[in-house]
Parts: sequence; C-alpha cells; structure tokens
Amino acid sequence: MEVASIPLLFIWLWFALRARALFFFSAVNPVIETGGMWGESKYNILKRIPGNHLPKTIFVEKGSNVNWIINKIQKLNLNYPVIAKPNVGERGTLVAKIKDEQALIDYSEKNKIDFLIQEFISLPTELAVMHHRFPGQKNGRVTSICIKETLKVTGDGKSSVRELMEQNVRASFQIGRFKKQFPDVLNKIPKPQQILELEPIGNHCRGTMFLNGNQYIDEKLNAIFNEVAGQMDDIYYGRFDMKCQSIKDLKNGKGFMVMEYNGIGAEPAHIYDPSYPFFKKYKDIYSHWKIIYKIYKIQKKRGVKPMSASEAIKRMKEYLKYQKSLKK
Repeated sequence: MEVASIPLLFIWLWFALRARALFFFSAVNPVIETGGMWGESKYNILKRIPGNHLPKTIFVEKGSNVNWIINKIQKLNLNYPVIAKPNVGERGTLVAKIKDEQALIDYSEKNKIDFLIQEFISLPTELAVMHHRFPGQKNGRVTSICIKETLKVTGDGKSSVRELMEQNVRASFQIGRFKKQFPDVLNKIPKPQQILELEPIGNHCRGTMFLNGNQYIDEKLNAIFNEVAGQMDDIYYGRFDMKCQSIKDLKNGKGFMVMEYNGIGAEPAHIYDPSYPFFKKYKDIYSHWKIIYKIYKIQKKRGVKPMSASEAIKRMKEYLKYQKSLKK
C-alpha cells in the first residue's frame, strides 16, 4: 500500500464504524458492482448514461471473432481512430488509441479479455466532474472539477520530441514508455510553435496534468449534471470523465460526451493539481466520504443492503485474479 493511501484507509474505517457495515459504500450505487469500488463493468455503467451524451460503444466479449468486431464497427459507421479499453480496469491499464484495422486485430489477439471499442472523441476540453444526489431528491450538486491537460510538447523547429520531453519534468518520466511503444515519435522534430499531443489518453500515469477547476462550479453547471444524473436510476455518486468544446459551452448545455463514469472508487481529481495544498487534499477526500456515508444512511432506510463480507471477499478474489491475468 502506498503511504499516501494510509489516511484514506482510516477515513474509510471511520465511516464503516459509524455505519456498522464494513462495505457500506456498496449500497450507494446498487446497480453498479461493489458500488464502483472495484471490479465494476464499464459497459454496464455506460448503458445507464443518456444516449445523447454517450460515444458509440461496442462491447466485445472475450474470444470474439475479429471479423465480427470489424463488422460491428462498420455497421455503427465508426471511423478510425477508435479507443479500445478493458471492460474492467482502472488507471488507463491497456487503454489504447487504435489507428487502423490492423492495430485493432493486434489488440484483440494480444488481449484475451472482455473489452470495449469506443468512438474517439476529439473535443478539446477534457474534464473529470464529481456529482452526487441524495436518494429521493431530484437535484444534487457538483463537488469537484478537474481539468485534464494531456501530455504535449511545443516545437522549436530544431529539437526532437525526445529532447523536448527531456526539458519537461512530467514528460521526461514518459520517455522510457515511449521508447518501447512509440520509438518513431521520439525522433520527430516539430515545427516552431507546433503543439504536438503525445498522449491522447487523459490519465495521470500517462503524463496528463490534473488541474483544479472548482472555480467553475455554479448553479448552471449543477443544473446540467442534475439533468444527466437524474436519468441514471439507482446511481447516486460518481465522476463523469468527459469531453466538451469548452466549459462555457458545457454550462450553456451544448454538446458533451461521457467516455466513462466511475462510482465510489472515483476520487475528486482536482486534488492532484500540483499547486493544491496538501492538507486540503485529505480534507476534500474526507468530505466526499462523508457524502457517501450520508447517501448510505438514506439507502439503509430504503431497505438497500450493502455487500456482505463473504460477497466482498469473493468479488475481491475475482478482481485480483483478473488483474493478475492482465499482466501476463
């Protein structure tokens, strides 16, 4: 366990003690496996998001014939590139931007798991938005906005991508990965002032910078997510990982697309802003777990029961076995 996770463990145990149920959180989103703490199906969740905010998505069952996959892509009129990702997974594991049919075949043959193929959304602004509502209430509120800045370099007409990455601390940590996965990219020399996106996947471990965007939270934004979350029955707490044209457009109700929705295991990602005060990170985590606890108390009165210890152990064993299989 990482040292930084130790306070989180105590926060969970504190609220579990108050709830008199170790896995109380699983009752918060009863239609999501474990409430979204671990082992949840991304496709199961995506089906509950209003279709006008959902990218075209194909569920590919483990062992599916690659010709079936290609035919499904053609029927949906999906254009390359597309995104492939495990149906169960976290922190960007095995998420890939698939540039053509051969890359899709390679991904399918290499990864013998249930996975999703999703329309690549090219909207420029990527956000992670935490929202909750209390059972029985129509409206809730946004409690966290994280603005994601994917890994990029700006060319000077002389330096290679590798040299530009070496000049940036965050980018420099990704050079080893690029040597293995994208060696040709490292030798490119971008034109002066050319902004080159190196990694389209907005994940912290892939070099994306997370910035605090909580200053944009207001009633207009609350109304947008109340409208969407209100259509997601029996889901009361989680984070929308999404793209839009701009935050201004988002507040005005213009198009946005949700690539993923994460339940209880989702963190208020604004806390990873490098400038965010350390003590406030854990204060905000505590505040969010307090919300989870309050939702659980309401759910308990409504007769919704959390996982038993035996069920939790069974699900955890299955999840750990699955995680181990991904590393083979």
